[in-house]
Amino acid sequence: MAVPSKLQAIVEAFKQTPKPLRLQLLLDYTNKVAPLPPHLAGRLEAMEQVHECQTPLFVATEIQGGRVTLYFHAPPEAPTTRGFAGILSEGLSGLSPEEVLNTPEQFYTAMGLAAVISPLRLRGMAAILARLKRQLRERLPAR
Repeated sequence: MAVPSKLQAIVEAFKQTPKPLRLQLLLDYTNKVAPLPPHLAGRLEAMEQVHECQTPLFVATEIQGGRVTLYFHAPPEAPTTRGFAGILSEGLSGLSPEEVLNTPEQFYTAMGLAAVISPLRLRGMAAILARLKRQLRERLPAR
């Protein structure tokens, strides 16, 4: 399994960022979480909660024209979780379902975030990706 090039570019940016600045880079990704579209805004019940995250995070996926669109809702007071969502949104939105499904579950270990945030929080990133992949598998026709 290979990390998609868009996501790999983000991984490389983190790897090249000095350790004291990695947390700030993660927080910069909070701004990459787009507002929910009208059909999901105010309708968290239409999304799936990722219970493994320490703060409430909700995800939804769609496949349109053979491309994946990811939606996230996390409160502004949850910057680490929003940062994870921003990374996944930037790195995976617009890809084919197969590219997302082939993304290694532990891709984030190469980012060097373990030096600046707890393993518990990092497991949240794995849980988010796992939830996205499961949703995509459910939306794809049987192979």
